[in-house]
Amino acid sequence: MLAGPLFVREVLTAPRQLKHFLLRSGYAGALFVLLYTAAQVTFGWQQVRNVADIARFGELVFQIFTVVQLTLIVFFSVLFSAGNVAQEKDRRTLLMLLTTDLSDTELVLGKLGASLLLPGVLIGVSAPAFLFIYWLGGVSVTQIGCVLGLSVATSFASGAWGTLVAYWREKTFQTLAISLIGVVLFIVVVEGVVAVAPGTVATVGPLNPFRAALVVLDPFNVPDFARVALTGILELAGVGVALIVATVLQLRLWNPSRMMTEAKTKEEGESERTRPARTVWQHPVIWREMMTRGYGRKVALIKLAYLVMAAFAFYVVAGVPADAERILGMISPPGFALLGLSLLALMLVNTQAVTSLTSERDAATLELLLVTEISAKEFVYGKLGGIFYNTKEVLAAPLVFLGWQTAIGRLPIEHALYLGLGFLVLVGFASMLGLHFGLTYGSSRQAIANSLGTMFFLFVGIFICMLLIVQARSSFAVQLPSFLIFILGGSIGLWATLTHRNPSPALTLAAGVLPFCTFYAITSFLLGQTLGVCLFVCAAYGFTAIAMLVPAVSEFDVALGRSTLDNG
Repeated sequence: MLAGPLFVREVLTAPRQLKHFLLRSGYAGALFVLLYTAAQVTFGWQQVRNVADIARFGELVFQIFTVVQLTLIVFFSVLFSAGNVAQEKDRRTLLMLLTTDLSDTELVLGKLGASLLLPGVLIGVSAPAFLFIYWLGGVSVTQIGCVLGLSVATSFASGAWGTLVAYWREKTFQTLAISLIGVVLFIVVVEGVVAVAPGTVATVGPLNPFRAALVVLDPFNVPDFARVALTGILELAGVGVALIVATVLQLRLWNPSRMMTEAKTKEEGESERTRPARTVWQHPVIWREMMTRGYGRKVALIKLAYLVMAAFAFYVVAGVPADAERILGMISPPGFALLGLSLLALMLVNTQAVTSLTSERDAATLELLLVTEISAKEFVYGKLGGIFYNTKEVLAAPLVFLGWQTAIGRLPIEHALYLGLGFLVLVGFASMLGLHFGLTYGSSRQAIANSLGTMFFLFVGIFICMLLIVQARSSFAVQLPSFLIFILGGSIGLWATLTHRNPSPALTLAAGVLPFCTFYAITSFLLGQTLGVCLFVCAAYGFTAIAMLVPAVSEFDVALGRSTLDNG
């Protein structure tokens, strides 16, 4: 087999695991819960006998399913492919694979296939849900086929990119950050080329899967949507093949020569000192986070890429008139730019936080801290200080954007203060969430997946709620019954992840309150309120962050879920 034994092993072992079954069934269940919620929001409890209304409802649900699935597929494909290889590097097992008789092609395709197995299964699970929408009307089989084809091609290209970055970079934080920023930067570049040269929209435009999907969702204005979708599928597949070929050709140059060279340099440094020893601060944890290159030498390039995207957002917003049309009927273009910068910044902060713990665990240095004089409080606060210090440039960009919009008179000072305070609270939540999962999950792969997955699903859930509320145009009291199942499902999932190995009443309360407060904040925002949104966001996410912080700074046994006692 071309993919080799790595892929075969994943195919044989993954379906036997309970979590694989839960993900398959959970995704199908989530789609139908979303379908039910959309039906309740659109029709309520009234009987609908008009075929045209049912067809319009089917078209609406198809649009929501398409956007949600493409977003999930991009995220999961990049995360799983990058994290799968990064875990092998952190555990130093990649060197063992390189010494076997596996070819370079088997190593690359095997890891890629194993990583894309779950996204591929999710795409297959979604097919019956899309066919059910076809029975409602308003959607053709050709449209469904185009969306599924775009999902497969997008998953392949995203996974190939994550695999290339993971084999290229050494540190997990660099791998995940470059993978996420690379995907966003790719879409920004495609849209920039289309904006500068409109004549390339037919050739370059389909490289953005969301642009191609929007064409499929609008068949009356674009009759040849199938051709556009096919162009996007072929182009994305070509990008994926090119990335795989590049990874196969560079595999032996990136690995293991670099690791062996670094090890040799360290050995030489022990025998011959090239510079005087540096003075360690009284608190060594935060000194290590701030004054060393524990996260690699290319972190500055990651920050530079983010700042380039921020500068592009500043440039685009500067040319948008003050009375521009709202995007999706919800948010102004400057607000959309601020939202994008803030979400990416929060994802990077969360990535920095969770990898700061998983790197310690994989390097077998976390257990060493248990026999030192460093307390849990000093360790956690040192890690938090390092997270904020290492991401200060990323965090500054949204705040500078707020100051700029306030200075030119587009944003009142009161609203700017609310936005700034809410953003800082979310930064604290994202950083503490990463540390919490890094401490409570023994597997680095599970910690990273749960941490980034929780952040991602919060964003996706908020986006879906906003779409449905805008569609219904009703108040909080009217909307709440329709969203109870959706919110309760989110609460249960959040509770299961937050209380893993370390349950507490505070975390249980936070998991139950957070989705309701978030829903109220969304509804209040769409109704034009400001102070209430800020208060509920700060209260809900601030309390959750404190609920995760208190057990982490108490004792190592509590923070690690009493793993040290379990290990004897």
